[in-house]
Amino acid sequence: MRFEDLNLSNPILNALNEREFTTPTPIQERVFSKFMSGVDFLGIAQTGTGKTLAYLLPALRLWKFTKSPLPQVLIVVPTRELVIQVVEEIEKLTPYMNVHPVGVYGGANINTQAQTIMQGLDFLVATPGRLLDLILNGVLNTKNIRKFIIDEVDEMLDLGFRPQLTRLMDLLPEQRQNVMFSATMTEEVETFIQEYFGAVDRVEAAPVGTPLANINQTLYEIPNFNTKRNLLRILLENDEMKKVMIFVSNKRMADTLYDELIIDYPEVLGVIHSNKAQNNRFNTVKDFKEDRLQYLIATDVVARGIDIEGVTHVINFDIPEVPENYMHRIGRTGRADKRGESIAFVGDRERDFMAAVETFMSKKVDRVPNPEDLVYSDVLVDAEKPVIKMKNIFVKQKKREVGPAFHEKKLKNQKVNMKKTRAEKMKEKYKKPKTRGQKQ
Repeated sequence: MRFEDLNLSNPILNALNEREFTTPTPIQERVFSKFMSGVDFLGIAQTGTGKTLAYLLPALRLWKFTKSPLPQVLIVVPTRELVIQVVEEIEKLTPYMNVHPVGVYGGANINTQAQTIMQGLDFLVATPGRLLDLILNGVLNTKNIRKFIIDEVDEMLDLGFRPQLTRLMDLLPEQRQNVMFSATMTEEVETFIQEYFGAVDRVEAAPVGTPLANINQTLYEIPNFNTKRNLLRILLENDEMKKVMIFVSNKRMADTLYDELIIDYPEVLGVIHSNKAQNNRFNTVKDFKEDRLQYLIATDVVARGIDIEGVTHVINFDIPEVPENYMHRIGRTGRADKRGESIAFVGDRERDFMAAVETFMSKKVDRVPNPEDLVYSDVLVDAEKPVIKMKNIFVKQKKREVGPAFHEKKLKNQKVNMKKTRAEKMKEKYKKPKTRGQKQ
C-alpha cells in the first residue's frame, strides 16, 4: 500500500511527497481506518515504527477549519522533548494547510504560554502537569476537544502521571474519541484502560518484545565501569560510528562518563538527562540532530519517542533493569527502514538484567570477544562499591528521673502569691489596724 491509497487530502499528500514518504509503515496503515471510524482504540507498536504519523495523518485528515480559537485535537505526551517533536511534525505535514499547532510544557513561562493559547490554536500538544495548570487557571477552554490522543501511555504511567491523566479526563467533553499509543502492553496499562475506557479496540503492528529486524545486536561482557570506559574509547575510534547514542542508567553515571570522555572529544560530545536545564536539553538534542555533535550520552529521558534521524549505533553502557527500556533504547537506531547497530556492555552485576532482556525478546544476543588491546581495571567507582548495611539495634533508654533544680531561683522569679490584703497594707502603713472607732 502507498499513501495515495489512503483517504488523504491533496495538501497532506503533497507534504508527504516533498519529504519522499511514499509507503506507510504497518502501524500507520492499520491505524488509519480505525482512527477515521471514530472508535476508541489502543495502538501497540515498537519504537521507531512511525507511531507519531500514525495518529497525525488521520487527525489532520479529519480536521476542519473553524473560526473558533479553541483547539479541536489534544495530544498528551510525557516529556518536553516529545512536545517539541510532535509540534514540528505537525508543521512539516501542514505547509499547505492553515493548521496552527501549539506546544506547552513545564519549566517554561506559563504566562507566555497562556498568551499564545489565547491567540487561538487548532492542535494542542502538552505534558500533563502544565496542561492541567492552564485548564484550572481558566486559560484553556476544552469544550471543542473532539480527539484526545495519549502518546507513550506506558511511559506516562511509569513516570507517575496517572493522577493527572484521570483528573484531565474529567475536564474534557464526554463526546470525544480516545486514542492511545504504547510501545509495550504492561499490566498497569491494561488496568488503566479497563478502568477509564472500558473495552477498546486494539491495533497491534508486532507482538510486544519482538526485536527490530533491521537492528544488529551484539554484546560485550565487561566487568566494571572503568573497563567499559576503556572499551568505549576503542570502539569510538571506528570510522563507522558516525552518530552514536550512549545510554547509561542514571544522571550521576551520565555526568561521570561525560567528564571522563570530554577531554578526548571536546567538540563532538554531549550529555542529556533530567537535571539539565530546559534550554540545555533542547540545544543538545538539536545539535545532535543537526550533526554538530557526534556522540550523545543520555539517560532514558530521550529513549522514549524522540526521533533522531541517522543514528548509526546505540551503545548500552549498562543494561536497564526493565527489559522494555532496552527495546526503547535500541529503537533510536534502525529507524525508517535503515540498518542500525546496537552494542551492549554487560557487567558482572548486569547478567540477570540481560537475561531478562533476552527472555523478553525471545532472542539470544550474539557475544563478541573483547579486543586484545583492551585494558582491564580493578578500580571500582563509588556506584559499584558494595554497600554494607549495618543492622540497627535499638536499646531502650532508661527513663531519666527529673528532680528539683540544683539551685534556688532568684526571689523575683519565684512564683509566690505577693498580693496583700487591705488590712495588711494598713498595718504596714500605720503600724496598727486602722478602725473607725465605736459606734455611738
